[in-house]
Amino acid sequence: MEIKGFLETSFIDWPEKICAVLFLPFCNFRCPYCHNHGLILRPQEYETLPWPFIRERLQTLRGWLDGVCVSGGEPTLHPDLPDLLTDIKALGFPVKLDTNGTRPKVLQFLVEEKLMDFVALDVKAPLDAEPYSRCAGVPVTVEAIRESIALLLTGRVPYQFRTTVVPALHTPEIMARMGRELKDAIHWTRQEFRPGEVLDPDFIAGLSADRSKSLH
Repeated sequence: MEIKGFLETSFIDWPEKICAVLFLPFCNFRCPYCHNHGLILRPQEYETLPWPFIRERLQTLRGWLDGVCVSGGEPTLHPDLPDLLTDIKALGFPVKLDTNGTRPKVLQFLVEEKLMDFVALDVKAPLDAEPYSRCAGVPVTVEAIRESIALLLTGRVPYQFRTTVVPALHTPEIMARMGRELKDAIHWTRQEFRPGEVLDPDFIAGLSADRSKSLH
């Protein structure tokens, strides 16, 4: 397993919990507003952190951490993800997974094997190919996203749906439509896009965060 980043303490990546965060490389999306674009476009520039080192650090953080978040990139692209989650849980830590929902069969397997204690699924746009593909930067099969959402709505594992509100992409009408599509969700978090270094600077140029504030 290639682990390209390790944050020992985060107060924001797992609601109401203190967690460590592992960052895995590669993603099947190219969201123009992505802040983790280095992990996607240039993962070879990041040192691969050995699991024994991370395991040792996690062991020293027992009693302080409430769990471990596995993020990316898109973690479900890695065939050995179940092994990593198994190793983390063997240390006694609950596991949170961040995902874009494009691999529902992987999510289903992880749920059935009880390898996750919380899932954060990024819902980018209304569940139609055109708006979703625009947000993702690549053609998207939204049926896979729908399947992942439906899986989490069964309540077999605690979850959170998340949407980054980008002014050029998320009009009030778009947000209202997403609200109707996610009306059965217990937790849907809308987070304001914060300008900074992103995957596609040309797309983001000129955007103001003020527009997204009006959508909350």
